[in-house]
Amino acid sequence: MRSKYRLGIDAGGTFTDFVLADSTGHIRLFKALSTPADPTLAIRNGLKLISDEIGESPESIISSCDLCINGTTVGLNALIQHKGGKTGLICTAGHEDSIEIRLGHKEDGYRYDAEYPAAEMLVPRYLRKGVRERVISDGSIKTPMHEDDVRDACRAFLAEGVETVAISFVWSVLNMKHEHRAAEIVREMMPKAILTVGSELYPQVREYTRTSTAVTNAYLAPILKGYVAAVDAYFKQLGAKYPVRYFQSNGGLAIGKAMTDRSVYAINSGPASAPQAGLFVCEPFGHKNVITVDMGGTSFDITLTKDGVTNVNKNIDFLRYRIGVPMIQVETLGAGGGSIGWIDSMGLLQVGPQSAGSDPGPACYGQGGTKPTTSDVNLVLGYLNPEGLLGGRLPLDKAKAQAALKTIADPLDMSVERAAYGMYTIVNNNMVNGIRRVSVERGYDPRDFVLVGAGGATAAHITALARDMGIKTVILPKLASGLCAFGQIISDVKYNYMATSPERLDNSAAFARIDKLFKKIEKQGVEHLEADGFKKSEIAIKRSMDMRYVGQVHECTVEIGNFEVSAKTIGKIVEAFHTRHEELYTYSERQSTVEIVNIESTLFGKVAKPVAQKLGRGTPVAKAIKGNRMAIFSADGKAKKTPIYDGSKLGAGATIVGPAIIEEVTTTIVIEPDWTAKLDASGSYVIKHKGK
Repeated sequence: MRSKYRLGIDAGGTFTDFVLADSTGHIRLFKALSTPADPTLAIRNGLKLISDEIGESPESIISSCDLCINGTTVGLNALIQHKGGKTGLICTAGHEDSIEIRLGHKEDGYRYDAEYPAAEMLVPRYLRKGVRERVISDGSIKTPMHEDDVRDACRAFLAEGVETVAISFVWSVLNMKHEHRAAEIVREMMPKAILTVGSELYPQVREYTRTSTAVTNAYLAPILKGYVAAVDAYFKQLGAKYPVRYFQSNGGLAIGKAMTDRSVYAINSGPASAPQAGLFVCEPFGHKNVITVDMGGTSFDITLTKDGVTNVNKNIDFLRYRIGVPMIQVETLGAGGGSIGWIDSMGLLQVGPQSAGSDPGPACYGQGGTKPTTSDVNLVLGYLNPEGLLGGRLPLDKAKAQAALKTIADPLDMSVERAAYGMYTIVNNNMVNGIRRVSVERGYDPRDFVLVGAGGATAAHITALARDMGIKTVILPKLASGLCAFGQIISDVKYNYMATSPERLDNSAAFARIDKLFKKIEKQGVEHLEADGFKKSEIAIKRSMDMRYVGQVHECTVEIGNFEVSAKTIGKIVEAFHTRHEELYTYSERQSTVEIVNIESTLFGKVAKPVAQKLGRGTPVAKAIKGNRMAIFSADGKAKKTPIYDGSKLGAGATIVGPAIIEEVTTTIVIEPDWTAKLDASGSYVIKHKGK
């Protein structure tokens, strides 16, 4: 670290988490309620909490930070709520409807449902303007571009108040001349508009994916531009010496301008840092197969890391929009502390996906919420401290929680306690099904993984989830409720550069062309990172290729390391493809010719990591007991006398036998009967079943 502090901020749907690391390795965690109407307000509130605790002004803290990192749900929320900028699309004439046709795709589970509504278009039909031009598949120009069509489109956009424009032409990745000229005209006629050029943002084959990605980027750009400008200005006002970094959905950091230009990378900004944090907390124990689960106030996010490598998705449908750029593979469910319990038309109890969020929040928060939520359940079951969360800063009202649960208990003719345990079981089953989707359904046995808990609400459910999955070991850091914010401060700057390179690998003349193209895009990345302050010694490069057998429709991404593509190395690349094909589809065709479709280089600007903290010995375990509370661990609703431990008094080596509840300042850990938790010097609880 170059300075005294490093600050990570993760803005969630209910809480905004703050992790402050200092140069000695001491890490502090703070939480403030999120403010969706003005996300910067939550940052101000969080900095005040930090200031009050450490006795330094926000100006002193920020001016002493070598990195201030922000993970935000602003882009995600804008896409969910359809509150992006007014967007226009300029495309090849005749292709105005490609984003609506969607290659004939219909979401799984709805393929044969005639009543399933069409996806809402981010660009309405009247703002999609066709331009007469045509580049064909060899990159040659068949029809020169009619510039008057572009000018007509701009005039129409100006009349309609369009603020952001996407340009995407057919086969532009092989010849960008028309897109670049169209961009010049748009900049000339609409100097205030934000512009996204498809072949620059996502230079890959497949016109629908490229157009959809460009449109999504353009749609989010005004929102991200305003957010980044407000945050950057606020931190500059506080005396920040270095630019604010923003966390991207590809798992790396970027400066504000990069996030504005590539707004689509902000979609899954928050949970994308979880795998990095999960690997970090598992490092002292040598685990590299990690499932990280993050239950916050609104959602439950799951990521899987195998052999230290986290899955990265490309060309996926996210919220019904095709996104081509790389994104950390995150399974997201509507299951959080604010998830609402309800009774369906068949009289069955359901939980989520609707959430009480931070406003009005769960009934027990006393802010006007009246519907039963998971947080109300955990309070009634005895898991949460009725005196309040966040060290008492967020008081809880058990009577209001019970009243909310009574609205579902009475129709089901059961006690409030049994209804609460029923909701607890249902939300756990929902989360277990999500974990199965990222593990079992992708060929992984979850019993070969450790489960890492993140998020403020996860710890109350973690042993139940592990039990249902058959997972033997749970690792839950003291920083669990802010683990994504912690993941940000240990992450590197990361940029992805892509290019289309259709080449068959039985053609030796192709090898030099492929390597030359790799070097060309990597040169751009190195220049970008050097301008960002990184030395060549701090820059790392990883190469990958999208490959397939000749005749296949779909390709798979293959990591090839960082070596020259030549006749000497091509055999290694082809074998890596065969191996990856077997992993994904259980077979390979070694007799078949392999071809490359796209190439990609990922460039990392290596950031110095904070010093790892080490816990000392705490007070004797018996003296850390705060008292006892009646808690329910079974469907019969019967409560057991359960010891409550003060997590702040526990030190390295402390062993807690369930049933027990450990209260940390920002999370509550429920240790079910037959489970044991041991606090490691690294600051993580290692939780295991007694019989394992």
